[in-house]
Amino acid sequence: MIQHGFEPVEVAVTGRHWSHFAGYGLLFAAGAAIGLLSLVYYERWMSRERRKSMLGPGAASAAEFETNWVAGMSPGRWLALLIATGIGLHNFSEGLAIGQAGATGELGLALVLIIGFGLHNSTEGFGIVAPLSGERPSWRFLGLLGLIGGGPTFVGTLIGQAWTSTALSVVFLALAAGSILYVVIQLVKVMQRMGHTVLVAWMLLAGLLLGFGTELVLKAAGV
Repeated sequence: MIQHGFEPVEVAVTGRHWSHFAGYGLLFAAGAAIGLLSLVYYERWMSRERRKSMLGPGAASAAEFETNWVAGMSPGRWLALLIATGIGLHNFSEGLAIGQAGATGELGLALVLIIGFGLHNSTEGFGIVAPLSGERPSWRFLGLLGLIGGGPTFVGTLIGQAWTSTALSVVFLALAAGSILYVVIQLVKVMQRMGHTVLVAWMLLAGLLLGFGTELVLKAAGV
């Protein structure tokens, strides 16, 4: 994503098109910053809500209770809803990147994005339902969480493929790259906190090699 998103910036520099360089460069930087920092600030807000939930409804006023516990949801369900919302925002930018790659004819890139996003999105459900341990939520509520977390990917794909634009491609790919960077940071933090520093290094190396290997296979197939 970073390679393809930054490519128009490099082309502008090579061709000495400084106005294009300034425009695409700012779009790439802004997209990456929004993709990463929006999730960082969302996490901060979610942490504050989690601390409120730990105090219990008895420590809050009736108005605060109505604000924090939507429709009388338990703390676990409220946190699951917050996590699903954050993941949905993150997945929306992924859909934008997939759609724009397809719209610009970059079918190889679109295929890589679909495979990569599918692999890492398959683990996001664990994070969404983790606060529900000890509860027995209904299938309807679980379906709602899945729709909130995964639905934006399809919406983003439809929007991303609606029209072709180099500027939009740069922004969408940078947004997705920033959000993926956030996920990588969180996973590394968790693994290191659990004392698996060596495992983290090996898995990062394996991920890089698999990524380059996938691209080589697609190149050899002429995709």
